[in-house]
Amino acid sequence: MTTSDSLREEVRRKYADAALAVTEGSGCGCGSGACCEATERADFGESLYTIEQRGELPDAAALASLGCGNPTAIAELQEGETVLDLGSGGGIDVILSAKRVGPTGLAYGLDMTDEMLALARQNAADSGISNAIFLKGLIEQMPLPADAVDVVISNCVINLSTDKANVLLEMSRVLKPGGRLGISDVVAEDRLTAEEQAERGSYVGCIAGALSKSEYEVGLEAVGFESVSVEFTHEVVDGIHGAIVKAVKTSDPAAKGLPVIQPATNAGCC
Repeated sequence: MTTSDSLREEVRRKYADAALAVTEGSGCGCGSGACCEATERADFGESLYTIEQRGELPDAAALASLGCGNPTAIAELQEGETVLDLGSGGGIDVILSAKRVGPTGLAYGLDMTDEMLALARQNAADSGISNAIFLKGLIEQMPLPADAVDVVISNCVINLSTDKANVLLEMSRVLKPGGRLGISDVVAEDRLTAEEQAERGSYVGCIAGALSKSEYEVGLEAVGFESVSVEFTHEVVDGIHGAIVKAVKTSDPAAKGLPVIQPATNAGCC
């Protein structure tokens, strides 16, 4: 097993344990060990959602929230839009998105963990949501066609990917021209080296693998995004922050000399 595969399996196992902890009623979403090392802070997890939003959700969906932000609050979702949530976990952001886009819209949740998918589907059913679809797959190989969605959201997941360049490519591929990103993630200050990041926390703890601010900006622009912004919201540890990432896919990539994005290998499977 490669280092990339072993890291992905460690992440999968952590989040499977988190889902089972909620399903079995043995505690909050982090189960026997923290999924993100900072999730016990007041600026992580369900506390980032308003009382009104939590009132729209089953208790299990709120308990399974392990994110570092509230992407539904920044994505400015509109009636009739199609939304994709990367690393959808227990379904909190998919359920809220489905409610925002209404019956003429659609909310996809993509996750690689069977236990989280089962929990999310149950939470959506308990919420009376009929316009949510949960897909099993990798965020590096999204099982959707090109130009399929209006909005991509994600909550503290991209930092966990072992192939972030492909995640950025895939986001550009599945978004329609003019589509937008509304992402919450853990992001490093540019001053930190990889070694300094690793000293502050583990990869599966959402620290060591975080992109830097400039890596996010340059990476998104390189795959066809414009109006890119990365805004720090709160410090997690020294030099590492929760952040809001927003961008718009350019409406005419060819006119700007940008590459035509091809789907990742096996993107249509899963």
